[in-house]
Amino acid sequence: MGDQVTEQDKLPVVVLACTVFQDMLQELLPQGLASQLQFFDMALHVTPKQMQRTLQEAIDSIEQPSLIVLAYGLCGNGLLGLRAGKHVLLVPRVDDCIAIMLGSRQAYLEEFRKEPGTYYLGRGWLEADVARLNHTGMSDARYGADPLTTYETYAAQYGPETAEWLIDQMYRNYRRLVFVAHTQAELEKYRPRVEQIANFCKRWGMRYEEIMGSDRYVRRLIEVATALDQADGEFVVVPPGGEITQEQFHASGE
Repeated sequence: MGDQVTEQDKLPVVVLACTVFQDMLQELLPQGLASQLQFFDMALHVTPKQMQRTLQEAIDSIEQPSLIVLAYGLCGNGLLGLRAGKHVLLVPRVDDCIAIMLGSRQAYLEEFRKEPGTYYLGRGWLEADVARLNHTGMSDARYGADPLTTYETYAAQYGPETAEWLIDQMYRNYRRLVFVAHTQAELEKYRPRVEQIANFCKRWGMRYEEIMGSDRYVRRLIEVATALDQADGEFVVVPPGGEITQEQFHASGE
């Protein structure tokens, strides 16, 4: 980035984020840092092309040249091809939000080495599903916020037999269910629901584990947003006129 960084540091900050990080960002963002803070439904992950279109429209609608912080991973290539336009884009260099929830890409890779077939849950997933259920009267089973909710939704739509077949196709290859919490209070609050999901997932032989995550990555994202010259290999910085590419997410040495 060179000498451009010092000038781009002075740009107003805009945060575009998945609802998974809503509570964390609202808690950690310093007051007045972001001139705009906008959250997008998790269900966009169902169709990466729709995610790309939605985020591109949001970026293009920002009139003043800004540092746009995208609280997303590459997310099934949902960010692929996003154009910065007159802005600077700042993105965590991770494949999806699990690494952000765990605190680093390295933490995610360590968990992946332990058990590649892991299905992760976090507060954001559970809250987003409840919010969507309250708003629409039915959870969006296409996204499958969790296997039990997905089954219950499919059973109501298609009947138990078809629901059983559908969820088997979706979840039978997972071997571990992990709930990522960030505080003991959070763990205790959501444990009853997660244990229900874990018991349901025993049909596939999934074992249940709890992991204490970290807000480190989100804190670093905020730090770099205030001083772009601190951006290191954990982040992708796209200058004006650039776009997000697959290659940018393959950090050197990994």
